Amino acid sequence: MVVNKGFPTFGLSQAGAHVMTLKNYNLPDFILEMIVKECGSGLLEKGRIIDRLQSMNDDALNMLYDIYVECKDDPEGRFAQYRFYTYISSMFHKCEIMVDEAIPGRSGADHNVQVAVKQHGMYIAVASNKTKGAPVSRNDTAKFYDTVDDIKGGEHGTQLAEAIYGSSVGFRSDALRELRRLIKARSKDAEDAIEFKIANFENSIYAVTKC
Repeated sequence: MVVNKGFPTFGLSQAGAHVMTLKNYNLPDFILEMIVKECGSGLLEKGRIIDRLQSMNDDALNMLYDIYVECKDDPEGRFAQYRFYTYISSMFHKCEIMVDEAIPGRSGADHNVQVAVKQHGMYIAVASNKTKGAPVSRNDTAKFYDTVDDIKGGEHGTQLAEAIYGSSVGFRSDALRELRRLIKARSKDAEDAIEFKIANFENSIYAVTKC
């Protein structure tokens, strides 16, 4: 796989302009790795962000620019998902971000969560995001709550403290009411405590509220 080397090769090209813009964004390593894999690009393993960006091909740079600078959306919802992964990463500095992680719950079922956050080898947060279609429904939030509750009750959920539900398509009012009802009915035991948050993507940023 070819890796671009040296900024001068870009000159005043569009790719060069993209590099100069993207270097100001806090792009996690795992995001760069996912993008280059999707675009068949090379990537310097280490170094300054500008050097790593310069090592990427035009397809990867254009995709990063569309996702983070232009905040564009694609039919599959991948761009919105990349933004959500990056947002969660920004919330949990120096933690390990796992994408599409399977976590067993108290019931014995494995739950495939979109994002899981680990600290010192333990899960401390999980997150889900709806990128397209209708706004998040009552059934959606109930399912999310049940998944989080089951993980919390399992052997891998003892340190789980936060659960974030993100959406690029909004939330129905009954969805939020249902989630608040379920939270209110939870056990007040400190060992069972989880902070549920809603992250709504509007005007190119996530607005987060505690449920």
